[in-house]
Amino acid sequence: MSLEKAAFGVRENAYAPYSQFKVGAAIRAANGTVFAGCNVENIAYPEGTCAEAGAIAAMVAAGETRLTEVFVVADSPVPVTPCGGCRQKLAEFGAGDVPVTLCNLDGVRQEMTLADLLPGAFGKDHLAEGHGDRD
Repeated sequence: MSLEKAAFGVRENAYAPYSQFKVGAAIRAANGTVFAGCNVENIAYPEGTCAEAGAIAAMVAAGETRLTEVFVVADSPVPVTPCGGCRQKLAEFGAGDVPVTLCNLDGVRQEMTLADLLPGAFGKDHLAEGHGDRD
């Protein structure tokens, strides 16, 4: 399945009764599997979940921890970038050169990389030796 098709499809399932701002995101894991997520609002703002976070959670739940491509779609005049928190979340699972496509419902696209989205990303190199080691 294409990232675009997955993101557009899942966007329809977004739960956005307060903002009416539906977002869909799809990521491709290193093994080629596509995972999708949509935003889920909560009346107790800011307890909702972003589309990108949902896609990442689905990927991790399936046992994957590396992403190789990202696609985000929202109904806005210009393509919408992920929020700051989601930029950091994406950087946790992808290298700086991972391509990111941002798109609106009219098909306007913006192509960038994770490094473009989050220059100087906080990573394990910022931690003291022994911190952040994965078992």
